[in-house]
Amino acid sequence: MRLYELLEDRVRTELENVEITGITDDSRKVQEGSLFICVKGGSFDGHSVAADMLQKGAAAVVVERDLGLGKRQIIVENSRSFYGELCAAWFGHPEKKLRFIGVTGTNGKTTITNVIKRLLTESGHKVGLIGTIQNEIGDRIIHTENTTPMVYDLMKLYAEMADEGCDYVVMEVSSFGLVQYRIGPTHFETAIFTNLTQDHLDYHGNMENYYQAKRMLFDKCDYAVVNTDDEYGKRLFEEISCEKSSYSCCGRGDFYADAIKLRANGTSFWLCCGEKSYQMNLLMTGMFNVANVTASVAACLRAGISIEEMIAVLEKYTGVRGRCEIIPTGRDFTVICDYAHTPDALENILSSVKEYTSGRLMCLFGCGGNRDRTKRPKMAAAAAKYADFLIVTSDNPRDEDPQAIIAEILTGLEGTDVPYEVVVERKAAIFRGMQLAQNGDVLVLAGKGHEDYQILAGGKHIHMDEREIVKECLALLGGE
Repeated sequence: MRLYELLEDRVRTELENVEITGITDDSRKVQEGSLFICVKGGSFDGHSVAADMLQKGAAAVVVERDLGLGKRQIIVENSRSFYGELCAAWFGHPEKKLRFIGVTGTNGKTTITNVIKRLLTESGHKVGLIGTIQNEIGDRIIHTENTTPMVYDLMKLYAEMADEGCDYVVMEVSSFGLVQYRIGPTHFETAIFTNLTQDHLDYHGNMENYYQAKRMLFDKCDYAVVNTDDEYGKRLFEEISCEKSSYSCCGRGDFYADAIKLRANGTSFWLCCGEKSYQMNLLMTGMFNVANVTASVAACLRAGISIEEMIAVLEKYTGVRGRCEIIPTGRDFTVICDYAHTPDALENILSSVKEYTSGRLMCLFGCGGNRDRTKRPKMAAAAAKYADFLIVTSDNPRDEDPQAIIAEILTGLEGTDVPYEVVVERKAAIFRGMQLAQNGDVLVLAGKGHEDYQILAGGKHIHMDEREIVKECLALLGGE
């Protein structure tokens, strides 16, 4: 591809007719004829190796300041943002061939994207999905490392989706993806805001920065669906200027849930919008899933699917792996696996489960290493608010000492009287929880959800699937 085809008149250069063999912001991938984009990251600045990349064979470098490299440097205001534009052009602008629904917020993104994909698919669309658990092109599953892929990988994925006949893409849009311009020039038909609670402050620094990162999505959409039960949602709803609708489970909104009844095996409620109400009977449980379904309905109504069609699909839908997932035990107690790894998410799952627990509500949880330390005691306080017994253990310790993480968690239990045990090794902790469980008890395994691995020091991943562990524990306890 000629350089002028990539630049698309965004900037002028004497090298317009040079043949470009590839584009990258990774110095390790530069080859003869590459266009190297100098991006400043947290620990490495591509500008520091720009001259070396030219010597290595790069045709030109994209920079944010004059590095004295003459005509082989292309100066732009924001190289991250510019790289997104280049990636879109490199793959023939696949983002213009697809319709996008994006979901952002701290909690609920995975469930909402999966529900929307199911609703669109059942109505005859071929749908791509980009999310935390995996990426999907129709029924084909693609492994993912990031909630929002890096922009080159994202545009490549868009191109595959378009080539394979997708017309819609449903996407979890992370705060990292937004502030790092990973979504490039993607424009969303509909964007959903779920909520905002403490998470990723090790990166964003404070809640205001975190909010502003999420807010960026709503400058890139035609229509917004916003949870106004959330204080940040209320603020967002007032600040954005695009067409918008509110949704609520605790009050009134353009879409709201009423007469909610939670059960161990499902939920029923009335979905109200405009002057009409529709009875919903779900196989999923929890107030958060009522909110997730309400948001999904609002988005899919905009996409042209009738509520009657949606109800027929939703009443058969069993939910998402690792999101309030009941792991079969064949016993008189229940084990639930959930991804809750923030104080708000943990409080949400426990408060919902508490409503239908006839025995004790037991919660097993930990906190990730190399992540926001301030939320550790808050996780403990959130768990203690609803649980009758706690088991504090490891999550993904990474490069931190698991016992040191647990010590910080336990400070959140000061002043509470909830009984607890500490079992550092997570598999042993699950065995202990199941050993203690009695008739009518519910044991919530919080934090791992869909993950089938644990991250140890040095980024080492070991296999750890809690469904398999539960099965092993049942055998050790004397029967499945």
